[in-house]
Amino acid sequence: MALALGCSHEVESRVGAHLFGISANSSGSSFLMAALATSRATWNLDREGQMMLGYVGPNILWPHPAVLLWASERRWIDLLTDPGSYDWPRTRKAWYFQAFARDPDACVFYTKTPSHLLLVDELTRHFHNAKFLFMVRNPYAVCEGICRFYRGAAPTAGRRPPPENLPEAAARHAVTCMAWQRRNLEAHGHRGVFFTYETMCAEPERVARDIRALVPELDDLNLRQRLWVKGQYHEMLTDMNARQIARLGAEDLAAFNRVFRRHEDVLAHFGYAVMEGAG
Repeated sequence: MALALGCSHEVESRVGAHLFGISANSSGSSFLMAALATSRATWNLDREGQMMLGYVGPNILWPHPAVLLWASERRWIDLLTDPGSYDWPRTRKAWYFQAFARDPDACVFYTKTPSHLLLVDELTRHFHNAKFLFMVRNPYAVCEGICRFYRGAAPTAGRRPPPENLPEAAARHAVTCMAWQRRNLEAHGHRGVFFTYETMCAEPERVARDIRALVPELDDLNLRQRLWVKGQYHEMLTDMNARQIARLGAEDLAAFNRVFRRHEDVLAHFGYAVMEGAG
């Protein structure tokens, strides 16, 4: 099927709703992005919004040390939440130009950028009819993915190494993202739908139904299909928590728990708990 390209269509005049994926990195949002791109109702980007040419905002892409740890330190949160660092009209124009759709009459624009979890207020102000897919994931699995990335990343000239205590930084990042997500839901829950990664994997039809209730135009959304994700996986939606958590050693678990035990209320708010006996 030939795709409609934003550079050849008046996307702005077609878009009636802007839909944003709001979740921390390593939370399963890439599969969701791939699934939404199969709907005939969506205009999509082939990468995260922050990775597109013309995006005007702080650059924390690899090899920046904050690439997956942007919520672990106050200085990075301050950088990312400074409204003066963004030009949303220019970014929106660039996104529309590079978007693609299965149908040129698609009317929902979708994108996701993990650090936009800190910017829901801004997105609401700058995009008409903004709606959100809020998601969280087991923080141990999130932390495992972050640590595996930094430890396995190829050395890059001039790159600063990850924090000396990478596991604790990963845990601070994960729990801070969950705390921000709780605030997002309190302030903007009525503009979106919330679900966990685990629910999406276990009950994809239910989650798809909830998304369709939020955005009725997505009447063909299907989460139970085999999709390419990050160019690495081509499979059905699969809960990878168990296999990721099984990779964790005692030292990493102990480091995670030093942080998580100080924020058990945040974990509990989303139905998670400290893994007892693990550090």
